[in-house]
Amino acid sequence: MLRKAIVDLVEGGRMAREALGGGGSARVLASMLGPAWRGLVAGRARTAPATAIPVAGDATFDWRYARSFPELARLYEAAKSSQWNAVTDLDWAQPVDPDDPARPLLPEDFLPFASLPAFRRASPAERRDQIRSHLAWTLSQFLHGEQGALHAAAQVTEAVPWLDAKLYGSTQVVDEGRHVEVFHAYLTRKLEKLYRIDDNLYVVVDALMTDARWDVKFLGMQILVEGLALGAFGMIRRITAEPLLRDVLRYVITDEARHVHFGVLALERHCRELSERERRDREEWAFEVALLLRSRFLAHEFYDEYYGHALRRAEWDRVILASGMMALFRETMFRRIVPNLRRIGLLSDRIRPRYARAGLLAYEHERAAPDLSAEDLL
Repeated sequence: MLRKAIVDLVEGGRMAREALGGGGSARVLASMLGPAWRGLVAGRARTAPATAIPVAGDATFDWRYARSFPELARLYEAAKSSQWNAVTDLDWAQPVDPDDPARPLLPEDFLPFASLPAFRRASPAERRDQIRSHLAWTLSQFLHGEQGALHAAAQVTEAVPWLDAKLYGSTQVVDEGRHVEVFHAYLTRKLEKLYRIDDNLYVVVDALMTDARWDVKFLGMQILVEGLALGAFGMIRRITAEPLLRDVLRYVITDEARHVHFGVLALERHCRELSERERRDREEWAFEVALLLRSRFLAHEFYDEYYGHALRRAEWDRVILASGMMALFRETMFRRIVPNLRRIGLLSDRIRPRYARAGLLAYEHERAAPDLSAEDLL
């Protein structure tokens, strides 16, 4: 009954039932039932302009100040030398014109709903308006995810046991604050539109913030959420012709590559020290969150605004999930995530069949932990 309850609560769960049928951990699903209820049923993100999420966990102080993690010490030095200023390093004076055919925000054939008759019948001006709004919805979710990363990075910095990790973590807190600043500025000053947080993303953020274990916060944010963002940012940067957005994403991608690398280095060491039961629990947790993230980009707020009158939500979901853009997105996202799960030891033979049934195992032998330059994403 618990498994059915959580699957029915999570939007997009009907697409995940086959993957969830493999006998996963009831304990993991129970831990996510509260966030799913608060996000999907109670609508915490929809009913108030701000949400208080209770958090728990220990803050670990190292009175020896031992520098015992040389890989993270090098990452800290790289982070210090790579800081940038969103105000002075980006040219905010350049205009962003959604109607400029020479600099389209996104190509029409990239849109997951481009095949819908209602979109094809729309005038060129109406289609450009939908492109602007869909990009605003997508970047709004990144903005909300960056705020979640800001809070999670602060929590992990106080809880992680190694001083080198605390020092690097302090730079990530600065990075995440800058990402919140720059995405909010682009949305409000250039696209002039901001959407609320998607319910599926809220469930992930709630689950991360309310879990007392620092390594689970780390796993969810550094490996899963940041890994998703890294792939998505690279994909959008490759297809947009809008210069300011390309510049924004170039800076953010460089930061995110360090963040994912941080997660891989820290968890690779930490997971070797876990008991078998602890490791299995984190494997299950990562898989369930990966499925939530896969259902995150159904854009129901955009659907309500533009297509709620034209087709049922179930049909909208079917069109979006079957689109070439979503196939490319899933490939880009999990090409980043699955190899890193394998490297840190959370892709055992026990869990691999479930990733295979979800169509995600094909990426396990891709390169893990992108290099610090992130040149392959730019």
